[in-house]
Amino acid sequence: MAVIDIRIDLKKGVADPEGNNTKKTLESLGFKGVTDVKAVKVFEISLDMPAGEAKKCGEDMCVKLLANPVIHNFSVTVR
Repeated sequence: MAVIDIRIDLKKGVADPEGNNTKKTLESLGFKGVTDVKAVKVFEISLDMPAGEAKKCGEDMCVKLLANPVIHNFSVTVR
């Protein structure tokens, strides 16, 4: 059994309206010193397979469904 963490974030230069709106709202609530906010999606997936296979399987999941290669970067970490 393996557990993988998949992190998906936007590529540099791609607009992040969720991150921008969150930053503005934090500032309006009085939080000082917030210089940047980025929205990141994280999936925790349990798989019944060895760690090496799980990492490859997670990468395939990203390519086929979870990430759009035009706008997203992704990383897969096995725990």
